[in-house]
Amino acid sequence: QVQLVESGGGLVQAGDSLRLSCAASGRTFSWYAMGWFRQAPGKERECVAIISWNSARIDYADSVKGRFTISRDNAKNTVYLQMDSLKPEDTAVYYCAARRDSGISYRQPRDYDYWGQGTQVTVSS
Repeated sequence: QVQLVESGGGLVQAGDSLRLSCAASGRTFSWYAMGWFRQAPGKERECVAIISWNSARIDYADSVKGRFTISRDNAKNTVYLQMDSLKPEDTAVYYCAARRDSGISYRQPRDYDYWGQGTQVTVSS
């Protein structure tokens, strides 16, 4: 079992920045690929960014490329999402997720086994 706890969400204005953190516990963090997902009201959960166990494989949704940065610190069992130049359309509940790293990058929510409770990000115009 892996327990994930997100933090860092909040209410900001368009153009501002936020950094989300996801602290993991329970199993060896470096075994796991991690992902950040988001879900806006009335919409499906979507992948925002993913990172492999050793940070060698990183990928972003087109909508956030150049604005968001995913990173991880295996010594601290934490994955981060730095969000810059935020837009109102980034408003959503943000979740971190984990799956055992198999060398393949997975972007679908169904491919992840462990989830945090989510943190709300609201961007006003």
